[in-house]
Formats: sequence, structure tokens, C-alpha cells
Amino acid sequence: MDKHYLTPLFAPQSIVVFAGQADDPDSLTARAKVLHQALRAQKYTGTLQFLDIHTTGTLAELAQTGADLAIIALPPQEVAAALEIAGRMTCRAALVITSGINADHAAELKKIARREGVFLMGPNGLGLQRPHLQLNASTAGPMAKPGSLALVSQSGALTASILDWASKNGVGFSSVVSLGPNASVDIAQVLDFLANDRHTQSIVIYLEGISSARRFMSALRSAANAKPVVVLKAGRRPAGNEAAQTHSGAIVGSDDVFDAALRRAGAVRVRSFVQLFSAAKCLASRYRPVGNRLAIVTNGGGPGVLAADWVNEIHLELGKLSAESSSALKPLLPELASLSDLIDLSEEATPEHYRAAIEAAGKDRQIDGVLAIFSPKEGVDASLVARALAEVKRSMGKPLLSCWMGDASVVTGRGILNEAAIPSFRTPEAAVGAFGNIASFYQNQQLLQQTPPPLSTLAKPDIEGARLIIENVLAERRKVLTEMESKTLLSAFHIPVTQTILARTANEAMMIATQLGFPVALKIDSPDISHKSDVEGVALNILNATGVRDTFTEMMQTVARLKPNARINGVTVQTMARARRGREVCVGLVTDDPFGPVIAFGAGGTMIELIDDRAMELPPLNQFLARHLIARSRVAETLGAWRGASPVNMNALEQILLRVSEMVCELPQLREMDINPIIVDESGAVAVDARIVINNAPQAISGRANTYSHLSILPYPARYEQVWPLRGGGEYTVRPIHPDDASMLQEMMTHLSPESRYFRFISSIVELPPSMLARFTLIDYDREMALVAVFRERRTGPNGEMPETERIVGVSRYVTNPDQSSCEFALVVADDFSGKGLGSRLMLSIMDVAREKGLSEIEGLVLTQNPGMLKLMKSLGYTIKSFAEDPDFKLVTHTL
Repeated sequence: MDKHYLTPLFAPQSIVVFAGQADDPDSLTARAKVLHQALRAQKYTGTLQFLDIHTTGTLAELAQTGADLAIIALPPQEVAAALEIAGRMTCRAALVITSGINADHAAELKKIARREGVFLMGPNGLGLQRPHLQLNASTAGPMAKPGSLALVSQSGALTASILDWASKNGVGFSSVVSLGPNASVDIAQVLDFLANDRHTQSIVIYLEGISSARRFMSALRSAANAKPVVVLKAGRRPAGNEAAQTHSGAIVGSDDVFDAALRRAGAVRVRSFVQLFSAAKCLASRYRPVGNRLAIVTNGGGPGVLAADWVNEIHLELGKLSAESSSALKPLLPELASLSDLIDLSEEATPEHYRAAIEAAGKDRQIDGVLAIFSPKEGVDASLVARALAEVKRSMGKPLLSCWMGDASVVTGRGILNEAAIPSFRTPEAAVGAFGNIASFYQNQQLLQQTPPPLSTLAKPDIEGARLIIENVLAERRKVLTEMESKTLLSAFHIPVTQTILARTANEAMMIATQLGFPVALKIDSPDISHKSDVEGVALNILNATGVRDTFTEMMQTVARLKPNARINGVTVQTMARARRGREVCVGLVTDDPFGPVIAFGAGGTMIELIDDRAMELPPLNQFLARHLIARSRVAETLGAWRGASPVNMNALEQILLRVSEMVCELPQLREMDINPIIVDESGAVAVDARIVINNAPQAISGRANTYSHLSILPYPARYEQVWPLRGGGEYTVRPIHPDDASMLQEMMTHLSPESRYFRFISSIVELPPSMLARFTLIDYDREMALVAVFRERRTGPNGEMPETERIVGVSRYVTNPDQSSCEFALVVADDFSGKGLGSRLMLSIMDVAREKGLSEIEGLVLTQNPGMLKLMKSLGYTIKSFAEDPDFKLVTHTL
């Protein structure tokens, strides 16, 4: 049960192939011929047999044959029969490489696979390669070179092109997966496997569309938390977007929203095929930058300046040597060398000068990566300089990239760099861009680590009151809220709004304005008018009662003439926002297919559509994400001290974003929202106007409470936090795990006894490797859950102080099985807390969560020689049985 459920597909020990008979070429499809050649071109490490569905014998005989994986490359009309035979042979996975299968036929194959309990990849893809297994189950060309880079592509043509490029550039792969349209095993499931695959260190994806945003984001976040992921997405522009959707059969969605989703998932997006190759070069070299400061070492001022310009253009920082490093390096370089900004070695640079400069930059803490640029010079051998870089790289812990300019004279040098796995580029801009793409991985990882709850720590909003407003509007069969309704909804979530009162007559308007104080603004109030200014339904800065009366009368007449069928409730009277040198911003909500609600921020006012300043972020937000969202907008440059105006109150602006996030999480009926303008200055922020569009909420998953099914990222489930008394005195907190728990989890692991570690991990490992630690702490709260028991204690510090610290003393977790109805659990308790009731409480709590999620059964494997755990399971009412696959284990199950 420790193996991933897709292991039979990606690491089968036995394979059966249905692709016709090789000795009768006329009976083979074009793809079957290529598949036969691919499979026989190298010695597969497992068992491989070829069968003909017409002459293979009885079903009873086939059932005894058995195999992990069935590969099918038959004519479309024969695929269904072959898939049924594979199911009878107890194959747990099937790979259908047949092309020309339409959506209806693919849906029929999915039904057969589901009925037979087979994980189905295909049809219409090129298949997969697993070079370390010598398995080429594809029609994508010759076997790729083994390596640590995984390629997942939704285009067969691009898959073949990338493999052809890789063979010429020495790039190897752990996996190559070509997914066709209508795939059953989709990109989310493939990513889930690769995230846990020890042969894969980094992942490159060509993506055209996704079928489920929640599953995709869950798998992508899990993968990117453990290893770098680079994505090239088709359909950036409307024409390409439509073409991609037609080609892949999946949902593409807004390009801006996709950008926001990838950032939040911790992945890196590239914009072109060339950039994808550049990123692949860097990933294949296992570079893990921890910042964006790139030092440039060059023997020519011009190329160095071009590189420095591009560093600024793509918002990196030019890495500069510290004063100490410069002083130590200067005597080792030519007299004309310059170290002020660039590390310009001058035209007299030799291989030794390059070596000294790169070693100095590699040791300097102010530098995160190094780009070495070589321009051909008379009397300097480009190959010797390349060898110097190759020698330095062995002891260098930072990314080292190269740009060997020119052509004929540097070909040998480029070959040496490729052999040393040093990414080499022909232009300075391409090299800087490659570093920038991979450096984005570090920046996006900070977004990935954020797991905010649906509600912030601010004052609790009136959620029920807000829901009543929405229900009343929907009951009237309306979808657009009036300004009064919109502002009431905002007020329920404590978003400051201008004081607004509805007047139905000119006299009422005069009295209200006099009480509020001048100047005031008048706005038409109608459920049928979305843009009030388009029908002259807005008047600002009215200074007296007479002006209010006349404006009211004129506005009502004008709107009635321009919009004769509109229902008019009256005119709202509201105070003018008195912000001194205030800035106008806009906070909004858009609903994307497939990612759902997305929060937008940018410049506000009447010029919003012309300026088109809109940064986007997926909910839920916390303060870090809110601050990051503001910083990405163009209007952010005006929010500090600007032309004599004081800096705005950023905390007030961030709080509005947090409140909007709360609205989005708790009100799934929201579809669109424009709070525009929000006037913000040094004293605070206030919403002047708002437009909100609603619709009926998406159907929640049956049997599941509070699933937040309208969100593509599940919020931190703070509702599961509980405080329990500790047997023997004291108390502890049981709560869901989050990424910040990594160090505490590692500390618990290292202090476990060897026996406890073996019982939990069936291994003698002393500490969790980084990939496993990442996998255990950043989880998808929808398909899995991990609860930690946290105990507060006082420890004596180095100076005798006794600060209170937190310590994880127990963990229970479950992961939903592929059947989506059962789950597998794991439990570990710190040795010094054994016998204090933690194990029982953690198991009961994790069972409660699984039950709430609608799961029907929980199961686990317990070592036969672990009597303590077996006793606990029996006391909790678990059924204990022998495990047929391994007598060293007992299978324990409990109906939920």
C-alpha cells in the first residue's frame, strides 16, 4: 500500500501488448508497427509478451496469465474488446496508443476501464517512456537518454520535437508522457505520480487545457512543493486559446487567471517553445536558485551590458561582488579588469581569470547565480575556458550558466559545456532569461507556502446577514444587486463604505443631504442599470440643498428618457469621500472557467477599462498574498509618497482585500464584483461605489459539508482545531498540518526511537528527505488530511531563559484512495508521549474528518510485530485481518 496507485502504469513488472502480430505486417496499424520496433529496440527490465486478441485462447486461460500493464495499439474498433480482455487478465493499468478515437468512443473506453478496475491512459496520445526501465511504450521516436527531468505533454508533435532536441543537447529524462485529448488518466494524476517518483527531480509540462481545476491545482502544488515545475501553456491569445480548446478537448480559461494559478502553485511559466528548452537545460542541471541576483562574468563590455540590460528588463537584480570579494579578486585579474557592476575581465582574460572570477562569485553571499559570457578573442582558446568552467562547477553550489558567442570557433567549447551539464546559450538575453525563469521558482515557492483559512483574524463578519441579502435578490429573480444592496453586503464583511441613504423624492433627498453634510453625491438606484454614468445617473460634489433638489429632478427625468423600461427605486444620497490626495483603486472579482473565483486589484476610477491595470490572485488570501497582489499592480507605484502626497494606509487596503477574500470563500453565489473606486489615503480606505453580480451557488458534493467546492484551492480548515486534556495533566492542541510545521515535524522524526521509525516508515531512515517533508506538510485538504498534536512546553535556553515553545508530539493522516470512497491512514506518536491517550484521540479525530468528507471506509497496514498499534486498533473497533500480499503485515479496516 506504500506504492503509488499508478505504479502498474509507470513502473510495471510485467506487460502484455495487444498490437497485432509482428510476423504479419499487413495486419498492423502504423502506430502498432512503430510500437513493435520501440519495444524491441532495447531490453525491457520486466516481463514482456505480445498477444493477439483473436487467437489468445479462453478468458480463463488469459485470467491466469496476468500482467501489470496492457499496451493497446489496435484499430479503433478492436480497442474496447482488448481493454475488456486486459481487465479479465487482472491488468491494473492500460495504455491505449490508438489514434482516431472520438470523444464518445473515449467515454465508452473509460466506462469499461472503470468497470474492470483498470487505470487507463489514452487514447490518442503517443504513449510513455521510462528510460531507466528501458521501457519505450510510445510512438514518439527512439528511447530518450536516462535523466532526472520528466516531460508531460498534451501534444504529440511537441513531444517528438522535444525528444529530438534533447537527443542533440544531452538532456535525459526520467519519464516522457504524451497525453492525448479525452484522456482518462489525466495530467493531474500524472503529476501526482511524478511528485512522488524518486527518479524525477524536475518536471516540464506542455499544457493546452485541464478538466478539473481543483484536481490540477492539488497535483501541481504537491509536485511543485517537492521539485521545480516549468509549464508552457498554449492559448495565450484568443485565437490560440480557441485552437487549444478544440485540439485538447479540455477547458483553457483566461490567460491572466492561469498566470495567477501557476504562481500560487509554486510553478514557473515560460512563454515560448525556445524558453521551454532553456528551462529544460537548467532543470536538467538540477539548479535550485534561492534568489534573483545574477552576476555577469564577461571578457567583452558590449555583451556584458546587453546581459545587464536584460537583467533589468525582466526584473532581476544584477549580482555584485562585496567589497571584500572584490579586494581579494582584483590582484588575480588583468590590469584593465573592472569589478564595479559587471565582472568585466577585459579582452586579456584567460581561462585562469575566468576560474578565479567565477569561484569568487560562487562564494559571495550577495550573488545567487553566475552567467559566464565568452566572446571569441585572438589567441584565447574557447575550449580551455569551457574546461575551466567545467572544473569550477564541480565545487559550486550556485547556478552557473554560459553564453559562448559566435559560431565556428566556439563549437568545441559548447560541446564541453554540454558534457559538464552547464546550460549554454548563444545570446546574453537568452541566458539571462533562462536564469530568470528558474529564479521565478524561488519567488513562487513563497506563494505556494501560504495556506490561509477562509476567515481572517479580523472581526467576524455577518455571514448569515449577507446570505439573506443574496437569497432575497435571487428570490426576485435578479442577479445584479443595486448599489444599496451591494454596499450592505460589503458592510456585512466590515468593508468601509461611504454613508448612503435612499431617497424617493426630491424633498427626501434635500433633507438627507442636509443631515449628512455637504458636499454629497447623487446616484440613480435601479436593479436594471449596471453602469449609472452611461445614463447620466451620477452627480458629484453637490454643495447645497437647492442643487440636490434640482439634480434629483433632472436625473430622474433623464434616466427615464434614456432607459424607459428600467425599474427605478429612487436616488441614493451619499457623502463625498473627503480624502486628501487620495488615490483611486479598484478591487474586483471575476469568475473563470475552470479556476472559479479570482480576486483582482488595480487602478480605479472612470479610466479603469482604458488603463487596464489588473493584478490577479486566487482566493483565499492572507496578508502576505494581499501585499503581493497589490505590489504586482501598476498603481502600486503611486501608493507610496508621491508628488507631495503621504503614503497611503497599506494596512487598510490589505484589510479590504482580506475581507473580499472572506466574501469569496463564504458566498459561493458571487460571480462578479467591482468595488470602484476605493479612495485610499494615509488615514484609511473607503469604498465609494460597488457593483455585484450573483447567481445560484454551484452544487456541493453530495454528503460533504463545507467543501468550498467553488474554490480551486481549498482553504486551511481551521474548524478542525481542538484542545484536549492530556492524560497525567496539561493539554494539547489537535489541528490540521500546514507548511510551517516542517521543522517541528523533522524534529519529531529525529527524536523517534529506531523502533518507532521502523514501525511508521518500514525503514531505518533517521530524518525525512526534503521531498518527503514537503509532501507531508503541504497537503490538499480535500483529498487528504493530516492532524498534528501540538504540545506547548518550556525549554531552558542557552542563557538560562525558559521561553514557551511548540512541539509536535503526534501525527495522524489519511489519503483518499483512487476509488474516492475509502482512505488509507497512518499514525505516529512521540515515544515520550506514548500511553497518554494521543493515539486514540488522533485516530478518532482523523476518522471524524474522513467521515465528514463522505468516505465510507478507512484502512491501514500494521506490522505484525507492532503489538501496541494492533491493540490500539482493536480498542477502536477496527477489523484486523491477514494481508494476503505480505504476511509481515496485518490489514486493519473500519467502516465510517
